[in-house]
Amino acid sequence: MTTSNDSAVRLNMWVAGHVQSVGFRWWTRCRALELGLVGSARNLPDGRVAVVAEGDRRSCEALRDAVRGGGTPGRVDEVVEQWSHARGGLRGFVEA
Repeated sequence: MTTSNDSAVRLNMWVAGHVQSVGFRWWTRCRALELGLVGSARNLPDGRVAVVAEGDRRSCEALRDAVRGGGTPGRVDEVVEQWSHARGGLRGFVEA
């Protein structure tokens, strides 16, 4: 992965805590759109929310920091993240 802050990247996050049925996906979508990111937030069967975001690295870092920052609906206990090159093909930011 390129380490330049302006390169397009993909951020995968798995967010654990009380994050389903509390507006967390909607909140994440709003933050991502404000940051100009594309991707999705979807509930997983184990109670986590999976977030995929693509865009410039600074914006993805800002989304990650917002998710970890304590101002989300519900309660975030843990965020596992994975970074890679952007793959493209995403439009908008959806709640899946």
